[in-house]
Amino acid sequence: MPINPTQPMLLRNLILALIGLFFHSCTPSESLQTLDYSGWATFGGTKDAARYSSLDQINKENVKDLQLAWTFNTGDATERSQIQCQPIVVDGVLFATSPQVNVFALDATTGKLRWRFNPFHLLGGQNSWAGTNRGVTYWEEGEDKRILFTAGNWLMALDAKDGRPIESFGEGGKVDLQKDLDTDLEEFLIVSNTPGIIYKDKLIIGMRLSEGLDAAPGHVRAYDVKTGKREWIFHTIPHPGEFGNDTWDEAHRDKIGGANNWAGMSLDEEKGIVYVPTGSATYDFWGGYRHGENLFANSLIALNAETGERIWHFQAVHHDMWDRDFPANPNLIRIKKDGKWIDAVAQTSKQGYVFVFDRTTGEPVWPIEERAVPQSTLPGEASWPTQPHPTLPEPFMRMTFSDKEILKLSPEWEKDIRGKLENVESGNMWLPPSQEHGIVLFPGMDGGAEWGGASFDPTSQTLYVNANEIPWIVRMTANPEFENIGQRSYVNYCGNCHGIDRKGNPPAFPSLMGLKNKYDAASLDMLIKNGKGAMPAFSHIKEEERKIMVDFLLGKALDPSAEKKELEGGKERLFPQFNLQGYSRLLTEDGFPGIQPPWGTLTAMNMNTGKIKWQVPLGEYPELTAKGIPITGTENYGGPAVTAGGLVFIAATKDEKIRAFDKDTGDLLWEAPLPAAGHATPAVYEKDGKQYLVIACGGGKGTKSGDAYVAFALPD
Repeated sequence: MPINPTQPMLLRNLILALIGLFFHSCTPSESLQTLDYSGWATFGGTKDAARYSSLDQINKENVKDLQLAWTFNTGDATERSQIQCQPIVVDGVLFATSPQVNVFALDATTGKLRWRFNPFHLLGGQNSWAGTNRGVTYWEEGEDKRILFTAGNWLMALDAKDGRPIESFGEGGKVDLQKDLDTDLEEFLIVSNTPGIIYKDKLIIGMRLSEGLDAAPGHVRAYDVKTGKREWIFHTIPHPGEFGNDTWDEAHRDKIGGANNWAGMSLDEEKGIVYVPTGSATYDFWGGYRHGENLFANSLIALNAETGERIWHFQAVHHDMWDRDFPANPNLIRIKKDGKWIDAVAQTSKQGYVFVFDRTTGEPVWPIEERAVPQSTLPGEASWPTQPHPTLPEPFMRMTFSDKEILKLSPEWEKDIRGKLENVESGNMWLPPSQEHGIVLFPGMDGGAEWGGASFDPTSQTLYVNANEIPWIVRMTANPEFENIGQRSYVNYCGNCHGIDRKGNPPAFPSLMGLKNKYDAASLDMLIKNGKGAMPAFSHIKEEERKIMVDFLLGKALDPSAEKKELEGGKERLFPQFNLQGYSRLLTEDGFPGIQPPWGTLTAMNMNTGKIKWQVPLGEYPELTAKGIPITGTENYGGPAVTAGGLVFIAATKDEKIRAFDKDTGDLLWEAPLPAAGHATPAVYEKDGKQYLVIACGGGKGTKSGDAYVAFALPD
C-alpha cells in the first residue's frame, strides 16, 4: 500500500532506516546496500552513482498529479549554450551551475536565489570557459562547508554558505589544472567538465582534453580539499618503469595525450576504492604513433582512493580507433548471482554493453570473451587483433547496422539514405576506419550509453539505462603536407567537429564557410581564444599560430614571414597521417536518423540474471506520430533517476519533455513539457516533508538553448 503523500517525510525516512538496520543485522553477504538514499548530495545522487532515491511520496498512483513547483532562470544562455548540470541538494539548499558556469545556491523549496558566483571575478577577467559543466562537489567538516567546481582549467573552492572564494585554497581560491601533470608542458586545453568525488579530505578529479595530438595526458589527480595541494597522481599513460608502459610505442609515448577521465567517478567509501573510467588516447581515429594496447585508455581502473595506486583494471577497447570512451561513471551495485550476493561494479559503454566486475578483485561476474575483429589497412596503423565482448548482461541496443536496418518509413527517406551509403561499408561494429571507403559506425560516437549514466534500484537489482541508436559515418582523409600552415592548424584543432572542408554538420557543428562576413580578424581571434557555448576555448594555442589560423579562416593570404618550423615546434610537433573528415551522423535531409526506429530507448535490466526486463522508445517526433507512425524515440542526452515510489524519471530527449515510467513495466505514467530540452540528469530530494524533482533545461544538441531549472512536486 502506498504511503499517503501527506505523511511527514521524517517518519518515512525513519521507517526506511529501520528497514535498512534490519537487513544490516542479517548475514552481511545478504544485506542490502547500506547507503542513505534519501538525499541527493553527490553527482549521481550518492557516491555509488545509483541515481536512486528512497523517497516515495511521489508514486505510481499520484505521479499524474505532479505540478510545477518553481522555475529559476539563470539569464545567461547563448545561441548554442547548454546546461548538462545535475544539481545537488544539501540541507535544503540546491547547488548548480549556469550555461556560463556561474555557480549558484537556491532555496530548494522555492527556487529563490541565495547567492551566485561568477568565476570571472576570481580570474580577473581571464577566460573561464567550461562549456558543458555537469555540476559541483560538496564537502564539509564542522562549520567549514565548501563547494568545489571547475571553470576552464581552474579548480576553485567557495564557501557553501555565501559563495565567497576560500582564499586559503590554492592561490587565492583557485588551482591551475594545467600544472602538476608530471609533464614538461603547461599549456593545454583542460576542462574538468564533470564533478570530482570526495574521499575523506581529498577531491579526486579528472578532466576533458583536446582530441588532437596537442592533448595533455589524462592523468587522474587527488587534491587536498582544504589547501588545494596535489596529494597523488595516477598516470593513465604510464611513465617508464610503471605497469602498462610497454603497451605504448616508445618512440612517441611522451607526446601522446588523452586516456582521460571526463565522465566522472564512483567511490566505495568503505573499501576505499575509487572507480575511474577513461577515454581514448589521441589521435582518436588513427593510432600510428601509439602502436600497442594503450593502457590505461578506454579502461575501468580501480584505484586506492588514499594513495592513487592501481588495484585492478579492465580495458574495454584495445588501441581505440572509434572514439569509444567509457561515457559515464559506473554504478556500484549489489546483486545476487547463483544464490550468492556480490558487491559489483557495472560500467555502461558506448558499444551498448554493460561490463560487470567484482568490486574488490576485478573478476568479471560473467565471462568476457576476446573475439577477432577486422584489421585496419590504413598506412602506419596497427590495430589490435581482438576486442572484448561480454557474454552477459545482454546488450541494451542493436549491435550492427546492415541493409535490413536502413530507414524505410518512406520510399523517399530510404532512397536518400541509400544514396548516402554509396562506397560505405557496414555490418560490423568493429569495422576499422579506411581511406578507401567510409564506414558506418554503429553503435555511434554518442552511444549507446552516454554521459547521463545509468540508475540502479538496490531493492530489485535493476539497472536502468537510456541509449542512442543513431548510426554515424566515418571517413578518413590523408593528411598532406599542407602548404598553408593555417589550414594544418585548423584541421588539427577544429577539423573533427567542423570538418576538413569547414562545412560543419549543422545544427550541432555549424559551417565555418563565409566567416569573413561575420567576423574581422580581432573578433574571430577572440572567439577562438575564449570559446562560446559548447565550443571550447583555445587559449592554449600560441598567439602567432592562432593569428595564422584566423587568416586561413578569413581567406587571407599566408603571411610570408610566418615560420613553419617555429609553429610546428620542430620535431616535437606531431600531426596524424590521416584525419577524420568530420563528425557526421547518418541522417536524412529532413534530419531523421537513417536507421529503422527506435532511435532512442530506455531499458530495464535484471542484474541478477543479466537479462533485459523491458525496453521502451524514449522520446517522440510529434510530426511523425501525427502521421500514424509509432513512437520512434529520439536522440537523448542525460540520464534516469529511479525511486522507491516505483518510478523512473528521465528528460534527455529532443522533444523537450520530462517523463515518468513505471519502473516495473516501462509504462508511461506522466509527462510534462519543459521550456527547453532537459539534456541533463534529474535530481530527487525532499524539504520540509515534501518531495521534489528538479531538472536543468539548457537545450542544445540541435535544440534551442535554455537557461531554466524546473522543479516539480505534488500539490499541497
